[in-house]
Amino acid sequence: MTIPDADELLGEVGFDAETSVLTRRQAEVFALRERDIPQAEIAEALGTSRANVSSVESSARENIAKAKETIAFAEALTAPVRLTVERGTDLYDVPNEVYSACDDADVKVNRTAPELMKLIGDAAGDAIVGREVRRDITVTVTHDGRVTVRM
Repeated sequence: MTIPDADELLGEVGFDAETSVLTRRQAEVFALRERDIPQAEIAEALGTSRANVSSVESSARENIAKAKETIAFAEALTAPVRLTVERGTDLYDVPNEVYSACDDADVKVNRTAPELMKLIGDAAGDAIVGREVRRDITVTVTHDGRVTVRM
């Protein structure tokens, strides 16, 4: 397998080391791994060990997760719709709660009830078991209708 040129690859996706939460090496390894290039091949091309590539990839994924969480936090702070779905609530009741809160805030949510239940159920993880909300969760909806879930 031929490994793409790192400069070209990062240039195509608009990587900027000055503004990114990733180091250049993290971005390079992450971009190559996202193209299904094995760690061993990346290590050989970069003149390092597979263990080092694994470590760099792990750090990149952690930094990306932190950046996503920071964005979700910032959006939640400014979201016009924020509601707490309380422990014991039936998941099937949640879409109506979301729609009602959106109506009150004059915000459109472009998701059907089944789509909302799936999104919320997936995002809430073990906070929802079957149809039962087991821990309070916070659902926010941004001005443009994007729904996020936080525990």
